[in-house]
Amino acid sequence: MPTHLYGRGEIARRLGVSRQRAGEIIDRADFPEPYDVLGMGAVWRIADVEEWIRRNRPHLAEESEA
Repeated sequence: MPTHLYGRGEIARRLGVSRQRAGEIIDRADFPEPYDVLGMGAVWRIADVEEWIRRNRPHLAEESEA
């Protein structure tokens, strides 16, 4: 299993939103499917989340590349 994964908390921090708001974003049809579901919850590949950010939140993508 890859070690480069985000959980809901990491996604919330990356997007600068609350965990509750991150949950709403994660539930969107255009958000990537989770890579796996572990005991602590779903996890996503960082690359998949970053690609979604580049397409849907370009101002945040620029921040991570700076």
